[in-house]
Parts: sequence; structure tokens; C-alpha cells
Amino acid sequence: MARIIKAEILMVDLVPKATRTDAIQSFVSQETPILRLTDEDGTVGTGYSYTIGAGGPAVVSLLRETLLPQLIGREAEEIEGIWRDLLMSTHATAVGAITSLALATIDTALWDLRCLRAAQPLWRMAGGTKSSVGVYSTEGGWLHIDTADLIADALEMQEKGFSGSKIKIGKPSIAADRARLRAVREAVGPDYQILVDANQSFTLSEARRRADMLAEFDIGWFEEPMPADDVGAHAQLTAASPVPIAVGESMYSLSQFKDYLAMNACTIVQADVARVGGITPWLKVAHMAEAFNVSICPHFLMELHVSLTCAVPNAPLLEYIPQLDEITISRVDIRDGRAQAPTAPGLGIAWDWDAIAARAISGLSATLEG
Repeated sequence: MARIIKAEILMVDLVPKATRTDAIQSFVSQETPILRLTDEDGTVGTGYSYTIGAGGPAVVSLLRETLLPQLIGREAEEIEGIWRDLLMSTHATAVGAITSLALATIDTALWDLRCLRAAQPLWRMAGGTKSSVGVYSTEGGWLHIDTADLIADALEMQEKGFSGSKIKIGKPSIAADRARLRAVREAVGPDYQILVDANQSFTLSEARRRADMLAEFDIGWFEEPMPADDVGAHAQLTAASPVPIAVGESMYSLSQFKDYLAMNACTIVQADVARVGGITPWLKVAHMAEAFNVSICPHFLMELHVSLTCAVPNAPLLEYIPQLDEITISRVDIRDGRAQAPTAPGLGIAWDWDAIAARAISGLSATLEG
């Protein structure tokens, strides 16, 4: 083992190449805190998290002022203990998005260090279940996209061998959502998965109406139908819905997933490694879901989730949304519609440090040494 002797934090802001809108918001920019941790043997691990346009400076501030000073001098291999200690040191601000994103930035860097020291890729170190995973696309299914373009994108993904496409719903009328879904289903046929995402936009009564409509088109899952903190309403909907209910991208702790699973309030979990606080808690969510015979299909972050979905046995699908192309050299390797687990040691992400340096936001960088 080796102590952590240096921590470097910075943030870049990435504007999505495609317009991303859903029923409640627009994804206008990706604030991306990036952390480099150096141990006393000279190994450097890199971690990161993200926002969709707000809160990034707060994440960096929490890291710089509160969390990273506690990290200097710790044994880098003691990942579970570090995660728990840092969580308890911010107990008054947890559970919450800012704290979870900050913890994830550290935790992913520590896992990168662990894998680099062991000369093993993350997917093997975290479980090593399979070397590839099915992929579905979201990038062509945003709410503002017209029906003709929805169809064209779904047909393109189907031709590439993808498992399915996700379409955002939440138009003012159920008829409008129905028309879009009918057109896509007629175009792709019965064997291609169509998934839908409401982004927490419905009441319970409206979610029930939409669930019945979704069954007409053999929809693979109904994602975030209602506000994520309403576990009871999701339990009622899951019991009544003819299509699977998926939740998790807006949940920030292991305990929240425990409540959903224990109350039979979902049938698919979608833990986001950044929002749940890192790889350490993500793996706990995945294994807990496995105990309930529930799949985990994580939200976003495909460059990191490709390794995690290959690490565990109950992760059948990876969400395709390119996130890091402007600041990395590596790309997710997709062959015949399946994403291949990275073979390089570490997280499997090759960073472009020149591009990162050019994009680093002034005033949001810091280096701590000890």
C-alpha cells in the first residue's frame, strides 16, 4: 500500500454536441470536476463527476476546502474506510447531490489507483462477470426531436446492432406521446426494445394512464415516471403498471435504493455512479438489487459504467450518450451493438490532458500536498 501525498482538482465545462431536452429541463452544459491523486510510489489515479449545468463550483469547493485535506496521508487502498470517514465528516450535508458528487470524484480516483497498482482493468477488479454488455441509445430520443428524426435514429441504432432506443415522453397530451411511440414501433418492428423516460414529470394518476398506453407498444421500461422522493407512489404504480418501472438516476444514497427495493417500488434500478457517491456505493446498490432479482441499468456516464456493467451479473444494458469525447483519447468500443469492457488497467479512460488544461476554468483549480 502507499499513502496519498498529492491531490489536484480542476473543473472543465463541456457543452453537449446535441441539444438535450426532456419534460422538465434542458441539459445545457456538463460541469466536470476532475481529480488526480498521487500516492507515494508515484502512481496517479484520476476520478471525476459531473453536473448538467449548475452546482459544479460547489462540488469543487467542498472537495478543496473540506474533503481533500482529510485525504492527504491516508492509505490509498483503504477505499471503504476513506469513503465512510469522508461521508461522516460531511454528515450535515448528506444525503445530497453536492456531497455525493464530491465523494464520487474521490472514490473513482481511488479505484483508478487501485486498478493501476494491480495492473488490472476496473471491470475485473470489481467483479469480472462479462467482457461486453448490450447498448441502448438515448441521444436520438430527446423530447424536442420530431417523429421523423426519432424514427431515423432508431433505425440507425437498430442497424448498428444496438439493443434498443430510449424516447423521452411528457408531451402535454397522452395522444402526442402515443403517436410518437406508435410511429417508432411500426418502423423498428417487434424485436427492437423501446424504452421511455418521463423525467419525474407525472402525478400518480397521470403515470397510471401513461403506463397503460405504454403497454400498447411493448415498452421495455417506464423511467422516472414521478418525483424520485415519492417511494409510496412508485410502489402503487409498480403494483399496477403493465410495464416495468425504472428509477435511480435522481437518488443519492444506498438507503434510498434499499427503500425502493424493500417496498417493491421499482423493477429496474438505474444507479448513477457519480450521483450515488462513487464506485464503492454503486457496487453495493448493484449487489443489493441482485439479491432482490432486479436488474441495474445505470444512468449516463457510459465511459465509466461500461466497466461496472461488465463487473456485475445483473446489468444487461449500458446507456449510450457520448460524454467525454472532447477531453479523452479513448472511446467506448462498441462491436455489433455490444460495448466491450476496457482492457487497459484502471478505469479504462485515457484522458487528453492538453485538452483538459485548455478548458480548465480559472479559479476552480487547487493542489494539496503533504
